[in-house]
Amino acid sequence: YGSGARGDYLPGTSDLNFLIVLSEKAISELGRTFALLKKWRKRRVATPLFLTEHYIERSLDSFPLEFWDMQRFHQIVYGKDVLKPLSIRRSDLRLQCEREVKGKLLHLRQNYLNAEGKIWRLRALLSVSVSGFATIFNALLFLKDEAPENRRQDIFLKTARVFDLDSEVFDRILKIRQKKRKLYKIEAVPLIEKYIEEIRKLAEKVDTL
Repeated sequence: YGSGARGDYLPGTSDLNFLIVLSEKAISELGRTFALLKKWRKRRVATPLFLTEHYIERSLDSFPLEFWDMQRFHQIVYGKDVLKPLSIRRSDLRLQCEREVKGKLLHLRQNYLNAEGKIWRLRALLSVSVSGFATIFNALLFLKDEAPENRRQDIFLKTARVFDLDSEVFDRILKIRQKKRKLYKIEAVPLIEKYIEEIRKLAEKVDTL
């Protein structure tokens, strides 16, 4: 699941994410995976998400956004598809989207202050924070009865259009993250302040959905 399954994988930047579904007995024996995981990490494979079917079925209201994203964008490597039949309530999904957007807005403001105007900290903040919005934005498109997108660029531009946000802000930040554009000191503070303002506007719109 994740960028590798969505078609948005960036070599050297993205990790490969796997969900491994185990039996209730096997989930208590995770120590047997140490040697394998050590090899995988060298190949940019993130530590897999080990779950059981029971855990998934009983956690859809707690993590609707994560399971919605995995359900829509995944590829089966081996075994049965435990994600396809999941039923996720729109009300649960909307509530988590609101919580995520508002929470990320708070973190953006806090980390902006912690950066103290230093260009390298602001660059890191932009790069890390924007990647965390892709899944949320796609779910918001779904809640607005719009077709979710695969590529991160398309997700952000479509969300900006549907929710009447400034698409140029997100386009600039994505290009900075992809190292297609430099972040100059003179533009860093105005850009991140505009970014925070756009997320604030989105938080208000999500609250009214």
